Amino acid sequence: MPEPLDAALTEVRALLLDPALTRAVAAGRRRGRRPTVVRAELRPVALKAGPRLQISTSDGARPYTRNVSPGAEADAAVDALLAEPFGNWHVETAGATLQLRVTKSGEAQVHRAAASRPAAPADGHDRAKEYLLDPGDPIFAEIGGSAAKRRQVDAFLRALAATLPDDLTGRLRVVDLGCGNAYLTFAAHRYLTARGLDVELVGVDVREDQRQRNSELAERLGWADRVSFVAGTIADAVVEPAPDLVLALHACDTATDEALARAVRWNARWILAAPCCHHDLAAQLRARPAPTPYELLTRQGILRERFADVLTDALRAGLLRSHGYRAEVVEFVDSRHTPRNLLIRARRTGTGGGDQQAAEYRQLVDQWQVTPRLATLLADPTGDAVRGDGADGPDTTPH
Repeated sequence: MPEPLDAALTEVRALLLDPALTRAVAAGRRRGRRPTVVRAELRPVALKAGPRLQISTSDGARPYTRNVSPGAEADAAVDALLAEPFGNWHVETAGATLQLRVTKSGEAQVHRAAASRPAAPADGHDRAKEYLLDPGDPIFAEIGGSAAKRRQVDAFLRALAATLPDDLTGRLRVVDLGCGNAYLTFAAHRYLTARGLDVELVGVDVREDQRQRNSELAERLGWADRVSFVAGTIADAVVEPAPDLVLALHACDTATDEALARAVRWNARWILAAPCCHHDLAAQLRARPAPTPYELLTRQGILRERFADVLTDALRAGLLRSHGYRAEVVEFVDSRHTPRNLLIRARRTGTGGGDQQAAEYRQLVDQWQVTPRLATLLADPTGDAVRGDGADGPDTTPH
């Protein structure tokens, strides 16, 4: 339920000045008001001169960091930040977490949760490993997930953090294709709102019972107005308006191709997809002899499967480049947590990969006599699956 904004900001002020503060982030802007500071982050630090509150701010052009003393100096600095028309606050203390979002009507939408871990020491050195979303975060008490799954999700979020611009502000539309139990969906919402973004997130899964389960979780977390779920296939589910960011974590086999194709048709600005099994090209390689002199690569079943994995993702990246994306394949988590630890990460540039990359792609496909599923899904009406001029014009949106 919405709450009076003044009362909510008074609560935020008390947490920011609480000695148990561990971290706070403010970003975004309220409707109709322009802040002088686009993002602020606060955390306690221990200096030789004594404890201080470190405040890092950005005006959109450059960052500025200062350390203020407890008492009147910290009070004044916090009051100045609270006077800024930020649209979102995320505050963590040793005992509580608070998220505040200012609605269009100027009221406060507040989510409160108890902390489940002790505060980190107020020191920039010798700290325990930091997580973008700690495995002990209270949301996991609601959404569940094994320790391995939580590590995968945190690693995925790290890749996401490295993909989005540091100065990104405002509204961000996100879709998680093949979301399943929605571990990544909820974790991504938690992380992105903590960055101060105004996030609208849709999870897509083919099963209606999953949609109902995940929708109930969103209600319990108080996020139902910002996180919604759709039952449908990756290729056909209704998602409007088109998203800026497309996520897909371990969509099986050609479901990853469907996710990539859907993202391209949406002209999504960013795509992050961690593929799962790669049966499609493995079956095509098994059905015909390998080109000379590469028979040894595919003669043994285990080697053929592993080569099919590499070939599939290389061709996927090549197709994304030809459709106006800068694409790369990276390892996003250690293989001990999951053998499916590669991530296809792409950013829309609006310019194609050029004739040389198109020729390299075509030569590889012709040499191995394979038809990537993504090529079929992206084929234009003339049947030419590779376009060298990009899916659209140059991307003029700021990154």
